[in-house]
Amino acid sequence: MWTMPMDLTEKTLESRDIFNGRVIKVRVDRVRLPGGRESEREIVKHVGAVAVVPVDEQGRVYLVRQFRKALEQVLLEIPAGKLEPGEDPQECARRELVEEIGFYPRQMHKLAFYYSSPGFCDERIHLYLATELVRRETLGDEGEFLEVVSLPLVEAMAKVASLEIEDGKTIAGLLLAERYLQIIF
Repeated sequence: MWTMPMDLTEKTLESRDIFNGRVIKVRVDRVRLPGGRESEREIVKHVGAVAVVPVDEQGRVYLVRQFRKALEQVLLEIPAGKLEPGEDPQECARRELVEEIGFYPRQMHKLAFYYSSPGFCDERIHLYLATELVRRETLGDEGEFLEVVSLPLVEAMAKVASLEIEDGKTIAGLLLAERYLQIIF
């Protein structure tokens, strides 16, 4: 039996900004729920980001190890970075690869985009596969400390399966890149 879809929209009654930082902004919205009750939503605003799975001609993927203060641990991740206002995501992805691992990709393949935590944040991450890598001088980013790790894609996938890789964008990127590469080769 077919029924009309329910209107799930929450109507914003009031918004208040509570924090305005370099990377995020936070606001609290008072909303009217579909059932008529009122509630509050804490919303994190983010400019968006890119994440890139760089794979060379030998099937090696380049990852970065870096300390993540929010978790108090070092994670193994695909190169990534936040978008500058108005920046094209593909150009941001190219810039991040040169800055973080010292390679410029001749080919970029859009794998997907997704919202990292839509329950409270509007961050949209654009995922790319980068191939035909050309060595460039690493530009680096002031205040960013990382170690580049290169390993066969199959080993990176084993690290996902064994739960050694815990970062969401890295798991999604590696899975999508592996699938994409299987389809085209």
